[in-house]
Amino acid sequence: MPSRSSPSPPAGPPVDWVHDPLRIFAIGGGTGLSTLLKGLKKYAHQVGAAAREPYVDITAMVTVTDDGGSSGRLRREFDMLPPGDVRNCIVALSEDEALLARLFQYRFSGGRGLKGHSFGNLFLTALTQITGDFARAVELSSAVLAIAGRIFPSTRQNVTLRARLADGRVVDGETRISRSTAPIAGIELIPSGVRPSPGILEAIAGADVITLGPGSLFTSIIPNLLVRGVARAIQRSPAWKICILNLMSQPGETTGLTAADHIEAIHRHARAPLIQFAVANSSPIARPALARYVRASAEQVKLDHGRLEALGLNVIDLPLLARGEKIRHDSALLAAAVIDLALHSRRARLLQASPRRRSASR
Repeated sequence: MPSRSSPSPPAGPPVDWVHDPLRIFAIGGGTGLSTLLKGLKKYAHQVGAAAREPYVDITAMVTVTDDGGSSGRLRREFDMLPPGDVRNCIVALSEDEALLARLFQYRFSGGRGLKGHSFGNLFLTALTQITGDFARAVELSSAVLAIAGRIFPSTRQNVTLRARLADGRVVDGETRISRSTAPIAGIELIPSGVRPSPGILEAIAGADVITLGPGSLFTSIIPNLLVRGVARAIQRSPAWKICILNLMSQPGETTGLTAADHIEAIHRHARAPLIQFAVANSSPIARPALARYVRASAEQVKLDHGRLEALGLNVIDLPLLARGEKIRHDSALLAAAVIDLALHSRRARLLQASPRRRSASR
C-alpha cells in the first residue's frame, strides 16, 4: 500500500494497458483541474504494442457554478451554463501548439461588448445556442480540438452555489463566496438534487482512480460532490480515491484550513469518508515566492500528517512543485504520480480477482 513516497508497482498480473487503458476520472474546476489534465494528455497518445507508458482513458467532471468575469456575463445574458472552466479543460487536453487551442484562449482586450471575453467562451455560447444543449456544445468543441479525453459539465441544469458562513450569514454566488472573509461552514447547490450529466456515473463506476483537486475547495471541488448520486457513486466505485492537496490557501475561502481540514470538509459534504490517498508536495517553496503570496493574504497549506493518517488516509509526499515565480503544481510530475497510483489500483484489483477466478474454475 503506497505511503509517504512514490510507490513502485507491486508484483502481480501484468496490466494490458494497450487494449484496456487505465481509466482516470478527474474532478474539479478552474486552473487546478486543467493543470492535471495537461500532464495526463500525453499518456492518452501512448497507443500500440511498443508503447512504453500506460495508455489512459481520461474523463473530467467540471463544476458549472462560476458566475464571474466572461463566464458570468454570458451566463446571465444567455441563460446558459458558464463556459470558462470547461474551456480551460478543453484546451488542457488539446495539442499545446495547435492554432485552435491558442485561439480558444484568446481574450479580447477591446471592442464594445467583446472586451474581457475569450474566443472559446463565445464559441461555446454560439454552439449552445445552435444545439440548445451546453453538454452537446462541449462535446462538439472537444471534437473540433481533437482533445485527448472526455469532458463533462457536472450537470446540465443551471445551478447556483450557496454558502452558509460561520457567522450565520448566507451568501449566494461563487464570486461572492470566494471573496468572503468569514469561514465557510457549508455549501449547497440551488436548486438541490440536480442530476449529473449522462455518462458521469458510468465513468465513475469504471474508473481505476478518481482524483479530486487541486483547486478551490468550496467552489471547484465540493460542488461536484453535491450533484445527485455522485458522492454515492464515488463511494461505491472500486477505484482508488485520491485528493491532490493544494499548495496554498485561497484568501477568504480556505484561510487557516490545514490539509486535514480540507479532507474533513470533503467528507462532511459527501456524507461519507471518500478519500483514501492524499498526494502532497514535498518540494520546499522559496521564501520570496511565499512572501509575495502572504502579501496577497494567501498562506502555505499546513500538512498535518498525523490528522490525515488518523482520518484513514495514506499520505504520499512527492516533489510536485513547478518552476517559476508562481506557486503551482508541475503538470508532468502530478500526472506521473496519478498514473503510478492508477497502476497500483488496477493491479490490486487484478490480484484480488485472481483467487476468485481460480476458485471458480475448480
